[in-house]
Amino acid sequence: MANGTIAEHAKSFYEEGTSKKTGLLGWFFSTDHKRIGIMYLAALSTFFIIGVILALFMRLELIAPGETLMDAQTYNTIFTLHGVIMIFLFIVPGIPAIFGNFFLPLMLGAKDVSFPRLNLLSFWIYIVGAILVVISLFVPGGPIDTGWTFYIPYSVRTGTNVSLAIFAAFVLGFSSILTGLNFITTVHRLKAPGMGFFKMPLFVWSTYATAWIQVLATPVIGITILLVIMERAFGIGIFDPSLGGDPILYQHLFWIYSHPAVYIMILPAMGIVSEIIPTFARRTIFGYNAIALSSLAIAFVGYLVWAHHMFTSGMSDTARIVFSFLTFIVALPSGVKVFNWVATMYKGSIDPQPPFLWVMAFIVLFSIGGLTGLVLGSLATDIHLHDTYFVVAHFHYVMFGGTGTIFFAGLYYWFPKMFGKLYHTKLANIGVALFFVAFNLLYFPKFIMGYQGMPRRYYDYLPEFADLQLVSTIGSWLMAIALIIVFGNLIRSLRTGRKATSNPWGGVTLEWHTTSPPPLENFETDIVVTHDPYDFSQLEDMKNE
Repeated sequence: MANGTIAEHAKSFYEEGTSKKTGLLGWFFSTDHKRIGIMYLAALSTFFIIGVILALFMRLELIAPGETLMDAQTYNTIFTLHGVIMIFLFIVPGIPAIFGNFFLPLMLGAKDVSFPRLNLLSFWIYIVGAILVVISLFVPGGPIDTGWTFYIPYSVRTGTNVSLAIFAAFVLGFSSILTGLNFITTVHRLKAPGMGFFKMPLFVWSTYATAWIQVLATPVIGITILLVIMERAFGIGIFDPSLGGDPILYQHLFWIYSHPAVYIMILPAMGIVSEIIPTFARRTIFGYNAIALSSLAIAFVGYLVWAHHMFTSGMSDTARIVFSFLTFIVALPSGVKVFNWVATMYKGSIDPQPPFLWVMAFIVLFSIGGLTGLVLGSLATDIHLHDTYFVVAHFHYVMFGGTGTIFFAGLYYWFPKMFGKLYHTKLANIGVALFFVAFNLLYFPKFIMGYQGMPRRYYDYLPEFADLQLVSTIGSWLMAIALIIVFGNLIRSLRTGRKATSNPWGGVTLEWHTTSPPPLENFETDIVVTHDPYDFSQLEDMKNE
């Protein structure tokens, strides 16, 4: 698959990158997509850890009825910060910013993304947005306490510093848009010779579909945020009902972005699953075309289902029926993916390495999250379950059990390629197993509590929920231990891990055709694609390269 002349000046990006500066400045001003991906990894992992710490404080407060650790205002603040950090600083940018930046050009056989400087600018904008979130904690008015959805009318009436916090989300949106534009252009313009659309790896397909959502949906939330800031500053009455505004209009505008944003989070994760399963099952992916097109279908139909978050808001019965029907329709392409993943494993020579075990955990957790989403998408059951812990459990099974689990799967899959080091396999397996147990212990009781009527976002509760709240809190402690093992194993391996070969897993997509870590311009030879993306007959050719 790889042929041509050896690039004379290819250097490891760990040495000089593309900047003449050295040290930290050499990284911070580098336009090398691999360095930018690693900087995103460092930044997003830091915010993830902060979000986890905030969640642990919330669970400690909920360990028993009554005030145990903090008052209601402090709880609301921590709850809001947890949501804002996890959604806007980790899950939404997560997989595209880290793995999309690092591996999209590699999988296309390209030397870099189409706009390297724009790529670096998107990282700087992300950092500026994150700094604004931090600053908002300390300016007059204090930390925001509205919840991560910033619902009207509370977000225009609270005395906390809402404007700066949501302006930070506005800034982060620009980073998302620039990243999406870069990926779309790269896919269209920089594919290696011989690579048509239906010879692209499925991670590229999912990232491409996600990029269109980033470009088309993100401006909606940007405009909405500006309207909220104007409402708070000038009292112009767009959303506030006391000024003649419509708070339901805010919900429509917010979810028109935020439901497609769910697919910004989960689609790239599905792409990683479609890479890992063929590699460790040693089989060509089952239904390649169906998986590729289902990514586009999810992206398209995902724009049309936003109002299923609003079934109890007073909309017409006709609208509720239409949005409920579309909610069930959007589940179909997700079901296509799950079926094809399982079919790929059928009669495969499965090698249960840690990335594969993470994927198995994902399929179970995401399936639970998806099926409970259909319960919430049904009009009758949603009336009972709306704004209860059932919604909290569903959301975390999809977002953390889906995107979060595959974030770890991708990290364990591509860690040898990114850093040229191998990690401790047995410790990695322990981390996966403990994570799976802790996750279900932490979140499954919330389904039961929600069905029994426990409302979400409350810092106190009736004694009848005490036992399940205690179980959930114990699950959070086990989750913290699991995450320490998961991250600790990788951090330790950076220093003490054995050197990785160019293809430790026996993968066949293009990123495995270069050294670990890749050189500055990715490949030491020019790339010409002559095989289908999951044709394992290439393995013998790769050994001879």
